[in-house]
Amino acid sequence: MSKPTEKRIYLTRHAQAEHNVSEDYTIPDAPLTKLGRQQAAALNEATKDTVQATAELLVTSGLRRTLSTTLDGYPLLRKRLEAAGKPIIVLPQLQEVNDLPCDTGSDRATLEADPEYASLDLSALTPDWNSKAGFYAATEDAIRARARWVRRWLRARPERAIAVVAHGDLLRYITAGRNTHEPWANVEVREYTFATDDEDDEAWLVPVKRVAREGEAEPTSSEQVAQ
Repeated sequence: MSKPTEKRIYLTRHAQAEHNVSEDYTIPDAPLTKLGRQQAAALNEATKDTVQATAELLVTSGLRRTLSTTLDGYPLLRKRLEAAGKPIIVLPQLQEVNDLPCDTGSDRATLEADPEYASLDLSALTPDWNSKAGFYAATEDAIRARARWVRRWLRARPERAIAVVAHGDLLRYITAGRNTHEPWANVEVREYTFATDDEDDEAWLVPVKRVAREGEAEPTSSEQVAQ
């Protein structure tokens, strides 16, 4: 098992989704736009010889825009890992932070009925995953605790290189412990490692480099909430 400081975590923001364009945050579980599909395809080309060639695990949020970005953006990685018996992990803890409709995931049964996602294992999407209550609440304390949980989960995994597809606001909490409002572009991939090999509670990450960026820094729902 790799030491934390030997790990490489490839954090990826999803491609452009409908709410990014219209700034209409009432769109339920906002899907990708046509441009978003093109951005995800470009991500595939940009990472086929890097992240997709080296990552040992592929993890994604359970919202439509992250699922689609994962499928369209990392298809070679998915194929390679599935051949080795490692399917995509759909992790509800990676969902976006706010309780707006665009940031609230669909029920498992709804996603399973969609042909695009029918091949994914969605068993981790428990009935409360889209409740925006308790562990998934849109409160500052709950969001920070969830981001910490994600960092510690990634640290505990045995894989040396892990590709993660998530959301702009949550990525800020994962990398900085708070919403810094630092821009994350659509389908931007940044490489991180852990700050220390110590088993500290926070499991802080430190940046290594930017790997890819195929879109613009479209606003997150927190930008709308702050207005």
